[in-house]
Amino acid sequence: MPRVRKGAARRRAKKRVLKDVKGHRGPQSRQIRLAKEARTRAGVNARIGRKQRKRQFRGLWVVRLNAACRMRGLRYSEFVNACKKAGIGLNRKMLSEIAIADPAGFDAVVERAKAAL
Repeated sequence: MPRVRKGAARRRAKKRVLKDVKGHRGPQSRQIRLAKEARTRAGVNARIGRKQRKRQFRGLWVVRLNAACRMRGLRYSEFVNACKKAGIGLNRKMLSEIAIADPAGFDAVVERAKAAL
């Protein structure tokens, strides 16, 4: 029997790898060995980025809340503590959205939190 060298399957695999790294710069978009490494690194960095995005958004919400609270005469840490004591179950994302979109509603939340202190 003749020796089989996976012609069609290997070609498909290479095309799949090169398609994944399309848009990369330099030889890592054309050479298979470098393309495989680039694809692996891209996947690792994508996973790291997904985790970092969550951290960055939480930081953004905290900064927004701190600014909104200081305009109303309260520090962020005091506000969060007061919200816990008052039983306000809104998370930082929702509180920052309220502070931006509905300042009057945020004033009501702050007053309720101040009353709990």
